[in-house]
Amino acid sequence: MAHSPAGVTQSTPLDERGRLIVDVLVDAFSDLMAADADAFRTKFRKMAADPFAFYRGSACLFYADMAALEDRWCDERTSRVWIQGDLHAENFGTYMDSAGRIVFDVNDFDEAYLGHVSWDLRRFAASFALMAWRKALSDDAIAELIAIYLRSYLDQVEAFTRSDEDRTFALVKANTEGAVHEVILETATRTRLALLQRITVVEEHERRFADRPQNRRLDDGEREEVMAALARYRETVVPPRRRRDVAYDVKDVVGTGGFGIGSAGLPAYNVLLEGYDQALENDVVLSIKQGNVAAPSRIVDDPELRQYFEHEGHRTAMSQRALQANASQFLGHTEIDGVGFVVAELSPYELDLDWEDLTEPGEIAPVMAQLGKATAKLHCVGDADSDHSLVPFQMEEAITAMVGDRREEFVADLVEFAHDYARRTQEDHRRFVDAFRAGAIPGISSSGSHPLPGDR
Repeated sequence: MAHSPAGVTQSTPLDERGRLIVDVLVDAFSDLMAADADAFRTKFRKMAADPFAFYRGSACLFYADMAALEDRWCDERTSRVWIQGDLHAENFGTYMDSAGRIVFDVNDFDEAYLGHVSWDLRRFAASFALMAWRKALSDDAIAELIAIYLRSYLDQVEAFTRSDEDRTFALVKANTEGAVHEVILETATRTRLALLQRITVVEEHERRFADRPQNRRLDDGEREEVMAALARYRETVVPPRRRRDVAYDVKDVVGTGGFGIGSAGLPAYNVLLEGYDQALENDVVLSIKQGNVAAPSRIVDDPELRQYFEHEGHRTAMSQRALQANASQFLGHTEIDGVGFVVAELSPYELDLDWEDLTEPGEIAPVMAQLGKATAKLHCVGDADSDHSLVPFQMEEAITAMVGDRREEFVADLVEFAHDYARRTQEDHRRFVDAFRAGAIPGISSSGSHPLPGDR
């Protein structure tokens, strides 16, 4: 017989904030929950781990709160700019750009959209406050470190007003330090062959995907659909300055699941392509992942934007191109059964910044300064100088004019917001866990479809 958790029953009432949390999550994810309840149960268990994990998985709740917030740090121009949309502390890392450079930058664009420039800064600052609380840093230390990030951001934005370097500036081996420099150096040691050896096998002198639990072999009909989608994708690739071209000859295709806390329930495929030549060590793996509704788009009422994007895969790819000056040559989009998918390389040259061993403020300070620069580059590159017409002005000039002579007021206000929202998130996390344990999230029970041995 199954027992209710101590202190929580099926009839445990939710307070007003608890009901809002449940309603926002259900509104955002109900279709995906219905498609794959087990994936969302796993997502919610990961979110239950601690307040930071909950924050990472609940961008939709953050934007529901932003819709009710009077934002002092936006104006007519800076309220409609390209934003990353889910700028938390663990969404920074390395990638290899189309020019072959290993760059440290923002590395996730699933939630990218157009909105208030301050939303990215607020979301990052609150995420860092939550992460730093896990490290038992004092409120004063947290405030000082967030201020370093914000001042570095403003300094870099202002620097872009004095030059045309926003599209060429990048954090690379030559101009980084500390943990950021180390992750770039570590990325340089990674190889395409090592990635292939981890996820593929060679049989009869030919490479294919390994039969792993997360992989699913396709029947002839589904494989044909994916191949047709791949052909459509090739028409969306923007020809950059390539070092070498790849033959798009398909060696293998498998179905797989979504990736990470934010991608639960999203269908995906991996495609193995013939590489830069016929040698087996340089084959290329593409990820074809269903695009999800961007969290900021839920509160941005702008018909022009909705008409601009063909589907969520198109929106994801276009956003990344706008926010990265030299996006990967493989970035593109396609459709399967009328649903949008984003296509990108599963690259060996992507490595997240590891916060685990960053425990002291002195170690974290230079990292925060460099993250501020990366965020400034992110915002300023997607403007009138880019290939997109949605932001027809210079972002660095718009941000600098909006802040004006209120620089220290801006820093103090966002630091205060970070502390306040981190505390709210800690309380929201408790409400979420109680609701989940009590089975109060429609469509997702905490017990799942697999009973314990004693319950049979």
